[in-house]
This record gives sequence, C-alpha cells and structure tokens, in this order.
Amino acid sequence: MTKLSEPLKAFINAAHARPNTTAAPRQIASVYERVAKDAASKKVGMPAWLTASTAATMTMNSPQSMLELYGLATSSSQNNGRNNGVWAAELMREVGLKCIGLNGVPRTINTLGEFYNGLPQDIQGELKKRQPRRGLSQQTINDTLERGNQMWDSIYRPFSDKLTAKLAHSHPDLPVFIIQGEYGALFSNPPTPGGEDPNRPNVGRVLMSVLAVAVLRAQTGVGPQVVSHIFGLRKAFEDGTAEPEEEVQGGKWLASNEGSLWLLEQVDSIVEAIGEGNGSTFAPGMKAPKSKL
Repeated sequence: MTKLSEPLKAFINAAHARPNTTAAPRQIASVYERVAKDAASKKVGMPAWLTASTAATMTMNSPQSMLELYGLATSSSQNNGRNNGVWAAELMREVGLKCIGLNGVPRTINTLGEFYNGLPQDIQGELKKRQPRRGLSQQTINDTLERGNQMWDSIYRPFSDKLTAKLAHSHPDLPVFIIQGEYGALFSNPPTPGGEDPNRPNVGRVLMSVLAVAVLRAQTGVGPQVVSHIFGLRKAFEDGTAEPEEEVQGGKWLASNEGSLWLLEQVDSIVEAIGEGNGSTFAPGMKAPKSKL
C-alpha cells in the first residue's frame, strides 16, 4: 500500500479541521465541583449528576476533562461507601459506550481510549478483568430484541408505533437499526456475567434518559429529540419502568419542569467551559483557509 503524501497528512491534521480531542480548560474542575455541589443541594445523587456530566463531556470530545471529572467523583468529598475508584470508572465508561448511539463511534473510541490511559494503573487492572456482555448469539437475540422494543415503547408511548412508521418512510431499515441495534443491543442492559456487581453499575432506564438529554443538549441542533427524551424521563416514573431499578436519587425531581431545567443548565455550563465560550465542539463547522488556486 502506498504511503500518504506529506502534504496530504498535513492537510488531514490542519488546525482548521480540528483533528484532535478537546483540551480541558483550566477551570473545568471548578465547573464540575459547582455541578456536584448544586446537585447535592437539590438532593440529586452522584449517579445522576455524574452521568449527565460525563455525557456532556463525551459530546464535547474532551478526555482530559473526563479525567478531571473522575478525580472529583473519587475524591474524599464524594465518599458514599463505595469503591469509588472502580465504580466511577465503570459508570463513566458505560455512559461513554452508550453515547455511541447519539454521538457516533469515533468520539467514544477516542475519548474512552484516552480516559482509560489516564486512569491509575490499579484501576486499569480492575477494568481489564471485565468481560463483554453484549455479544449476540442464538441464545441472547430474542431477549435483546424484547429489551429494545420495551425501552422504545416506554420512552415514546403513546406515539411509538406512529414514530416507527414515520422513521420507516425515511428508510425502511432506520427504525429497525434504532430499535434493535441501539435500544436493544446498546441502550438497554443485558445480564452481567457472573451476576450483578456493585462496582459495575448499570445505566438503566432513568439514567439513560438523563444521558440522552445531556448529549443532545450538548450537541445542539436537535431540539425535538431533547424534548422527546425529557418526556421519556417523565414516562419512566409514570409507567413504572423506573421501579425495578435501584433508585436514582433525584431522578423523579429531574423529571419535573424545575429539575429538567436545572439539568439543561448544568449541561450548558459544561459546554460553555469546555468550548471556552464558542459553544459545542460536536459539529461547529470549520472555516477552511482560502484556496491558493
């Protein structure tokens, strides 16, 4: 295979194309601290605010900021009786994995890779022991499809069938991929090999809606989907799908008008800080240099 020319490589990595992840601004730790402090005053627990903060940071493509957030989650000020070193890393990378369905694969690959490399070696060692749990087989496919349909119906009822039909008009495989590949195989939670592990938290029905609202708000340009997932968060408490899960402290309040407004404001503060006042890095466009031709 022929090598890329030096001019081509240079142009791929040109500054205007923004080829790299986003550096952590100096004040990002204080931004996360304010989010955590305000969450505590609203009785919103760490799983909720850490999920939202991680999702927004993943969207902003900033693994260095993720490590600052991890440092806060594992600090003595956030002691909650867990082994926070492993627990926080597991929650954050599970959030990052599920961001694939909203942000796409590349940001998750790059951000989670740098995040893992920046973790303490003992935490890396614990994470290496984890086995995948989303592999599809003849034994798992039916359960996966059922989980996908259940989550889809829970979030979009009473319009789930109407929405499925509308998506199919755009492309017949669009609802198939979304419901089966994303809601079934990614967004919903399969059984954990060897049984539940307290240090391997699930991003369940409530946190999944919190995650979706945070990601979509940080992206910009997708207001209808933000609205859908705010309603989806409310429906988790209305239809009882939140009940079988471990209670998400503050989850019900986040589903209220006041709580959802607060959630959006926290995401905005993270976007403002990491974007250094220039807004989201998700799809800001690029100002190419003037052609020399």
